[in-house]
Amino acid sequence: MVRIGELLQAITVKESMNHRDLEITGVSYHSQKVSQGDLFVCVKGYKTDGHKYLSQAISKGAAAAVVEDYQESMSIPQYIVGNSRQALAQLGAAFYRSPSEKMKMIGITATNGKTTTSYMTNAILENHGFRTGLIGTVSIKNDDSYIPSELTTPESLDLQNYLAQMADNDVSHVSMEVSSIAMDMYRVETVDYDIVMLNNVSREHLADHGSFENYFAAKSKLIRNAREGSFAVLNLDCPYSSSLIGETMATPVTYGVKSDHGHLTCRNLDLSTGRAKFTVEIVKPFYAEGREYEPCQFDMELAVPGLHSVYNSMAAITAGLLSGVSISTIQETLRTFGGVERRFEMIYDKDVKVLDDHFANAGNINVTLETLKYMDFNNLHLIYAIRGARGIEVNRENAETIAEWATKLGVDEITATSSVSHVTEKDKVQEEEVEIFQQVMEDAGITVHLYDELPEAITHALASIESEDLVLLGGCQGMDHGAEIALHQLNQREAGKVELRQTIFSTE
Repeated sequence: MVRIGELLQAITVKESMNHRDLEITGVSYHSQKVSQGDLFVCVKGYKTDGHKYLSQAISKGAAAAVVEDYQESMSIPQYIVGNSRQALAQLGAAFYRSPSEKMKMIGITATNGKTTTSYMTNAILENHGFRTGLIGTVSIKNDDSYIPSELTTPESLDLQNYLAQMADNDVSHVSMEVSSIAMDMYRVETVDYDIVMLNNVSREHLADHGSFENYFAAKSKLIRNAREGSFAVLNLDCPYSSSLIGETMATPVTYGVKSDHGHLTCRNLDLSTGRAKFTVEIVKPFYAEGREYEPCQFDMELAVPGLHSVYNSMAAITAGLLSGVSISTIQETLRTFGGVERRFEMIYDKDVKVLDDHFANAGNINVTLETLKYMDFNNLHLIYAIRGARGIEVNRENAETIAEWATKLGVDEITATSSVSHVTEKDKVQEEEVEIFQQVMEDAGITVHLYDELPEAITHALASIESEDLVLLGGCQGMDHGAEIALHQLNQREAGKVELRQTIFSTE
């Protein structure tokens, strides 16, 4: 519990109405979750306005409210602010006693690879012996306890609650994904980061931000707002990431896979099996955690496939070094790190290889297909789930990227699906999205085998595979069940071969 006057010091109050010196038992922003004695924050959202639910909050025991618009006929104290969502973040940090200041916080943003990078980083820190926390798209981890995530980056008040629980559990290092929407909505307004990363930026979430420029502005806040004394890990191969080197008070530490002008660079990259082997060279010295990293080289071998995994690992390696983790621990961790579901995941590796990737946007598709250029295989069979409810432009860009790489990879036909029965209503593929995909493929001279249903598309593609071929399951929500379906069909195919061999043997 805390006196309301102490809490109000965390925000800028424009005007106070009916002020009383109260003891506040909690802070809430959801009227159904209010407890007796709570301070209720009326947040204006995209779909609803918390001011509409103030009376419900009062009936459940709210003792006071933070509002943008004064609500007449409500007798409880009301404190008027300019931005209640920002105030929620500030009040959350104040109520939970700024838990992020008690731990090493690593914030990771990118269009693609946030989840994998956060898991790689967490694994490195954990193997070093740190008690770790993890916050992101898949789950929230508090040492050895996990709960499913609802948002990539939780609402600010919930985030502060999770961080407080971690601090109370003696967690020392937290790796967290930071979405562009979270930054625009002040969810990480009061998180004290020690390391921030911007791995890459490509076109995505344009409907949420209105333009690519707004999207990049949101992404860059994590770097631009970083405090003096922290580190900003930036990718020199991404022009948007590298453009922020001089735009932050944090100390930049840079890396590149293609560029060799950073602090760390990648040498001798071998992706022939899909799983990378390479040498990390520290080109420029840097200082962290009481030691100076001088120029040197060390070898890396990744268990997870893909060129994008090399980029993700370079970011995670840098974070590990900045956290004082030994090179040997980093090497062993990434040699055994198994990856994250549907992130260029090798789901079948026998006479043929099958990869599963969420193929979210043009940037993701580009780096995924670029990996295949380095791999050894006979024929590529691409099964693509068209991205539903993302509009013509996103689907045009996805299709153009696929078409560009299809030519380079010797692909002249693609199996595509609308996955009608395998997506929810909000991800249904629209007719115009199918049309733009087909139009781009037709213009590129690529034959499309289009199926309404995902299982039929996979059946068609697998019918023509031969030994040493590569199958790529690509797509977001529409391909989420693709691995299960493909593995079932491949296992049936394998069982059929065994049965045939047994029949021939018994006949002979």
